[in-house]
Amino acid sequence: MALATPTDSPPDRDYVTYWREWSSSDPDAVEHADFVRRMAAALGGREAGRWWKETSEAVLRAAVATPTGAVLATQGHRLRLPDLLGTLAVEATVHHLDLLVGVQGPSPAPLALTVSRLTLDGLLGAPCPCDWDNPTYLKKGTGRDELIVEELTQLGGLGDRFPLFS
Repeated sequence: MALATPTDSPPDRDYVTYWREWSSSDPDAVEHADFVRRMAAALGGREAGRWWKETSEAVLRAAVATPTGAVLATQGHRLRLPDLLGTLAVEATVHHLDLLVGVQGPSPAPLALTVSRLTLDGLLGAPCPCDWDNPTYLKKGTGRDELIVEELTQLGGLGDRFPLFS
C-alpha cells in the first residue's frame, strides 16, 4: 500500500529508524509477529510460499514504477523509496526465517540478510561484536532467539538494547 501512497511531506524515517518503534514491549509489534506466524501455519508452507511469491512480485512491479526520489507514507511515517524497500526487505527476511522454524527450506537471499544486518547494526549503534552469522543475528536481534550468558558478556552494555526490534 505504501507504494501507492505518495506524499509531499518530507521523510521522517529511514530504513533503520523506521524500526525503532517496533519493540517486543509494543503490543502491536507482538500482535503482528503472532499474526504472521498464525497465518503461515494456517496456510502451510507451500501455500504461504505461493502467496508470498505473488505478493512480492507485485511489490517489485510497483517499486519499479515509483520514482526513486518519491516519499511514501506507511505506518504513520514517511520514507523515501529506497528506505521503504530496505524496510520491506528486512521484514520479508525476518518472516522468511519465521517460516523456516521447524522445517527445511531455502535460506533468505544474501543481499536481504546483509540489509538486515546493516539495519540491526544501525539500531545497535555499532557493528555487533558477536560472531553470529546473519540469520542468527537477525533471530537474536528481533528476540526470536534468546541471548545466552556468554553472548550478553560479549555484547557488554549493548546487550541491554536487545531485542533491537521485534
